[in-house]
Amino acid sequence: MDSLITAAAQALAGGNPIGALKWVALRNDAPALALRGIAMAQLGDFDRAKALLRKAARAFGPKLGEAWPADVPRSTLLARAFRAKYTNELHRARLRVEVGRVRFKLRTLADVSATTRGFALAPRRARRVVVLAPPVEDPHASLLAFLADGESWSSSALSLAMGASARNVQRALDALASAGKVQSYGRGRAQRWVTRPLPGFTTTLLLPGPLPSG
Repeated sequence: MDSLITAAAQALAGGNPIGALKWVALRNDAPALALRGIAMAQLGDFDRAKALLRKAARAFGPKLGEAWPADVPRSTLLARAFRAKYTNELHRARLRVEVGRVRFKLRTLADVSATTRGFALAPRRARRVVVLAPPVEDPHASLLAFLADGESWSSSALSLAMGASARNVQRALDALASAGKVQSYGRGRAQRWVTRPLPGFTTTLLLPGPLPSG
């Protein structure tokens, strides 16, 4: 997704719906409509939130529901959840635990039932299911979301904000830097990380100030 969607998603994750709306208030594409709906829900305007989310569902189209109303094979879930080429009984036990957590989270909205080959989602009242995809399709999407506001971050600050270990954050930053998605400046404790500027746009806008008098 583009940087405005990422910035709005970051604001929502931080509990700042007003900040999110500043990024997407004038947009009517599917991701923006979904984020606007979530922002309105956070602000307590549930009627407006429902209307926006319905528009987002229509704009996303009939594919966001993925396997529903069919079930999903356990092998597919194991591959997506654990990214393992070969799975064993430990993976299957972990899958049962994670499905139990999902079932608890969705208990007021839907049921997750076991089938012969996997698991199926059954909404309690809704007639259809729509999946809202993450703002950024990247294994380090959360990290990119924090950097999307254009501010520079130290790796220690990112580690604290994300609740992740400093080593894992540094590995993710190195991977993103190798892919050309982020860049750093400074060394040691003064090192800071930022997203790479979009082609054709300057990172800083310089405006003329008043001339000194005299």
